[in-house]
Amino acid sequence: MSLHPTLKAITLQLALCLCAMTGANPAAAQIPPPDQAKLLATGGVTEIEGSGGGGLTPWALITGYGSRDSYGANVHYTGVRTQDYAIDSGGVAFGFADRFEISLASQKLQGSLAPLNNLSITQDVVGLKLKLAGDALIDQDRAMPQLALGVQFKRNNGVHGLEALGVHQATDLGARSNHGIDVTLSATKILLEQSLLLNATVRGTKANQLGLLGFGGDRHDRYQPMLETSLLYLIDRKTMVGVEYRMKPHNLSVDDEKPFADVFVAWFPNKNLSVVLGWITLGDITVFNPRRQQGAYLSLQGGF
Repeated sequence: MSLHPTLKAITLQLALCLCAMTGANPAAAQIPPPDQAKLLATGGVTEIEGSGGGGLTPWALITGYGSRDSYGANVHYTGVRTQDYAIDSGGVAFGFADRFEISLASQKLQGSLAPLNNLSITQDVVGLKLKLAGDALIDQDRAMPQLALGVQFKRNNGVHGLEALGVHQATDLGARSNHGIDVTLSATKILLEQSLLLNATVRGTKANQLGLLGFGGDRHDRYQPMLETSLLYLIDRKTMVGVEYRMKPHNLSVDDEKPFADVFVAWFPNKNLSVVLGWITLGDITVFNPRRQQGAYLSLQGGF
């Protein structure tokens, strides 16, 4: 899966910024090695829009294993397969000083059942996240969670395979725009004694099906607060099981949008690899295939 030229340009700019931060020549950058000082699994995995977190929702944790004196990064891929659709998401994410995160992702939705068997929709997502306060791990003697503010810039690249129906872009389905911005506020707490990770995220959004069906619609065209939650239990040092729930808006008449939910197991063999296997329910997706979509998903992440 290739990144859109906009994302490639941002990646190049990020590399140049890293060179400037370290005083290195871009042609021969000498970036100090990452310290990987954070505990295993505390960089999270990758949510479907590219941010560090669970499979469905961002956490307040910063991606990667770099401490406040270092940095971390990863490449990631997530694949979801339901009865009628396939969703693939891939990209990169960078964490700096355990405080700031930038993520770049490209998503693709494809249909497999008529009349949507030729459906193909792609979307690019640029995410930014800033740690505001608290520390999910260190503050074990305080109720205060770690807080982070996130912004996801999304651009839908058009609808393909429905030209015979007169549909070329999301606005032809009733969406008000082909691009939008999600704003998230996440609170994450790790309870070491109970082997639990708790997360709650409030998302301000107008996105239809993550933005794959555009933003806003004939029913609503305003930002609405949506709750997203994660609960994970640490079975052992390398294995976690979890459940997630993500509320969704219902902006389009042609799409009886429902909340997302999943259950999963995450395995962290080391700080360079994570594997997540789960079962996800996506609710209904458009009136053309009016049945609850559910199936398996796989998420792979490699980094430091």
